[in-house]
Amino acid sequence: MSQTLAAKALVSVPKTARRGDVVDLRAMIAHPMETGYRMGANGVAIPRRIITRLTCTYGGNEVFAAEFFPAVSANPFVSFSLVAAASGTVDFAWTDDTGATFTASAEIAVS
Repeated sequence: MSQTLAAKALVSVPKTARRGDVVDLRAMIAHPMETGYRMGANGVAIPRRIITRLTCTYGGNEVFAAEFFPAVSANPFVSFSLVAAASGTVDFAWTDDTGATFTASAEIAVS
């Protein structure tokens, strides 16, 4: 069972588009992406905590998904495109390896 948490997430989705246009979406989340390999100031390993998956839904359908691994830097940034089909909400969800889910959304008006 995952929990939804507030996190600093920035998403860029065009406010408007014409039906059939290919639009660019961008998403970034503030997350340390700690690999579990670094030692803290006290000499103890910093526990692993990374974003493992990002999904994006539009019109109720998953339109993009990505899996992340420890080699991804802190504050992961993703950019992708989709075809504007209808007005609605574009939802983003990041899940980390603790099961926490971070969400953000944006509206797009299609004419």
